Amino acid sequence: MRIIHLLVIGVLVFAAAYVYRIKMESTARTERVLRLRADVREQRDAIAALRAEWSRLDAPLRLQGLAERHLDLKPVGANQYDQLKNLPERPPNYARPGGPDPIGAMIETIDSDVATGSTPAAEAKP
Repeated sequence: MRIIHLLVIGVLVFAAAYVYRIKMESTARTERVLRLRADVREQRDAIAALRAEWSRLDAPLRLQGLAERHLDLKPVGANQYDQLKNLPERPPNYARPGGPDPIGAMIETIDSDVATGSTPAAEAKP
């Protein structure tokens, strides 16, 4: 009988130690989750502050004031535009219609192994 009592007491001590270990692990994990949530909240607050600062820095009125203060720009006048008929003529086309493409001819003269830096393929042996 005493052996059974000692065995039951041992099992109870082991079970109590196991339950205590599980409780400590769950407490540690809960603390970690709370820390992570706090970190996420801090990061979201930081992002919100940066977005607010970006909106303030990117405000059109602020940028216009900075441009007027620091750049020597003048407004565009209606007389600065010209008519299409006053544009210069299109440059002459040096390639004849139906003739070979001059750029394509230059590309074809370049050795393909040198241009790509690839090694020549091994020749097939009969």
